[in-house]
Amino acid sequence: MRDSVNARRVSPVTADEPRVSRAERRRRTENAVLQAARRQFAEAGYERTSIRAVAAEAGIDPALVMQLFGNKERLFAAAAGSSAAVDQLVDASLEDLPAAAAAHLFAGFEDPDRRAAAEALLRSSLTHDQAGAVLRDQVMAPAQAAVAATIGGEDGELRAAVLNACTLGVAISRYLLRDPVLAGATSEQLESVLEPALRAISRPAASQRAEDVDHLRS
Repeated sequence: MRDSVNARRVSPVTADEPRVSRAERRRRTENAVLQAARRQFAEAGYERTSIRAVAAEAGIDPALVMQLFGNKERLFAAAAGSSAAVDQLVDASLEDLPAAAAAHLFAGFEDPDRRAAAEALLRSSLTHDQAGAVLRDQVMAPAQAAVAATIGGEDGELRAAVLNACTLGVAISRYLLRDPVLAGATSEQLESVLEPALRAISRPAASQRAEDVDHLRS
């Protein structure tokens, strides 16, 4: 077991590298830990992954992992967050939100280098209550709140939640359940169906009514 971990160990981050700032060393160490954590969670699942195992693969002391991330729950949140980058989604304008939501859905799962980890992290969240709570509260909730603010209106929070549920449902059906129709479709085909639906969901009711009136007048 030790030989297996050593064989996969991330290149160590040394403190005496020339011309490397402390901030850069910290960034490299965090990246090494997250890389190891994504692989550990993917291979062993949430329950069996330990701080010690992640530290061993990253080539650092377990205490440093605790210093950087606090505990396993926060480490899982960071690993899940880095596998599902949300910057493009939370920074999107209302007009661009449907396309950004669709792109966010495919970002991790369609990348061959990230797909296995993305699927495993999502599976862990569905099969382990604590992992699910971490993903919901620490990863999804902040992004959903930002999307709700972009949508605006009295029902912005509800619309953001429904939009998130739609993309999450497609991800589960396509990548975990392997629904033959969804799994057999290209991402472009799915986007062409998803985007109009996501656009309808993300439009505040007042804006939708105004568009309907304009359409009837034209």
